[in-house]
Amino acid sequence: MKLVLLSGGSGKRLWPLSNDSRSKQFLKVLPAPDGQRESMVQRVWRQIGEVGLASHACIVTGNAQAEIIHSQIGEQVPLIIEPARRDTFAAIVLAASYVSSVVKADPDETIVVMPVDPYVDVEFFATIQKLGEVLKSTGSSLALIGAAPTHPSEKYGYILTEESTGEVRTVKRFAEKPKEALARTFMEQGALWNCGIFAGKLSFFMELLRHRGLPAEFASLRERYGEIPKNSFDYEVVEHLRDISVIPYTGYWKDLGTWNTLTEEMTEPISGKGVCSHDSANTHIVNELDIPVAVLGVSNLIVAASPDGILIADKEESPRIKEILGDDHPRPMYVERYWGWYRVLEYGLNDRGDEVLVRRVCILAGKSLSYQMHKQREEVWTITAGHGEVILESRRRAVHIGDVIRIPQGVKHSILAHHELQMIETQIGSSITEADIYRFDSPWSIDD
Repeated sequence: MKLVLLSGGSGKRLWPLSNDSRSKQFLKVLPAPDGQRESMVQRVWRQIGEVGLASHACIVTGNAQAEIIHSQIGEQVPLIIEPARRDTFAAIVLAASYVSSVVKADPDETIVVMPVDPYVDVEFFATIQKLGEVLKSTGSSLALIGAAPTHPSEKYGYILTEESTGEVRTVKRFAEKPKEALARTFMEQGALWNCGIFAGKLSFFMELLRHRGLPAEFASLRERYGEIPKNSFDYEVVEHLRDISVIPYTGYWKDLGTWNTLTEEMTEPISGKGVCSHDSANTHIVNELDIPVAVLGVSNLIVAASPDGILIADKEESPRIKEILGDDHPRPMYVERYWGWYRVLEYGLNDRGDEVLVRRVCILAGKSLSYQMHKQREEVWTITAGHGEVILESRRRAVHIGDVIRIPQGVKHSILAHHELQMIETQIGSSITEADIYRFDSPWSIDD
């Protein structure tokens, strides 16, 4: 069995903590076994490891999420990078091509595709391991997992089956997010919540490529990625099949896609600096800022604050935030990278019309920024914590708290943290973009 996890989206329903570079699955707000907080992707990867599936798993994602995935769950995790966002059908067939032409898996290998962020018990993954046997015993093209509904939710899709009971059922049809009355009827008929889990033989997924005239070889498919239909796997494939089986799952399953569902799984009502009066029932504060938030005499609220903005909403109405935000994609103000993180403190124009960007940067011990230079901006680094080494055009020197390093345009530079290092970075130039980063081979040896 090969397990393919899909990681994408911007998770706007969890704004302002989620943004284009830090989607909902990366928010560290869930309780971890060690008493700390973990993200959804960290929780799922830990559970996969507990059942022995980590060595059989890979993650499909885009370039924007690659660094934060490695930062949170390790650089050893195999990533399949999409050339562009093209919905779940493209992501799944790209993963199948990788498993076939790079991993060299057998065509009869079972491929299980799932989201990277379901909130489930570890027993859920034991159920996943049954899907290969279901494919074999039923001869179905696909096998799914459906969660037994606990209430008539309007937020989930439903799987209606030919049989109302049984360990393996035949799928009759799907229904997308019905109104409560219809959802209640579905429950009475034994319908299941659609968990977004697909399992099929590798040969089945490869046939999808052949049928559309697309190459099976991974590198070739990436080159022609724009030709793959931009559609969900459900609409492109699942809804057209008549031989689909489903296993009911009676354990705990939840999609933490909105603030009201996420806060139900938080063990503490306040995360970060904040205070909530005793008469503010069912109210949560999630605060990433260095200033306190106070809530007095108001119930059923989510108050979320981050460098990207502040949200104050009734929990039941919080899913509407995606409608309010629209399609805007502002500069993310907090970003996690494989080497640490940065937070934007200020952005604007100076008297000369140059862009000015000020960031607080944290580099983890033993990590370094890439060896790079810029043609359209200069930088000034002020070390505020920790110590390390700086390289400017091959010249190395130690840096400590209070040191100031000026980096002119066109000068190659990098910094290595011997101990967790923080600095205030000021960028000034005619253009401050990712396109103005020219990277070179790392100057740091493994012994540094």
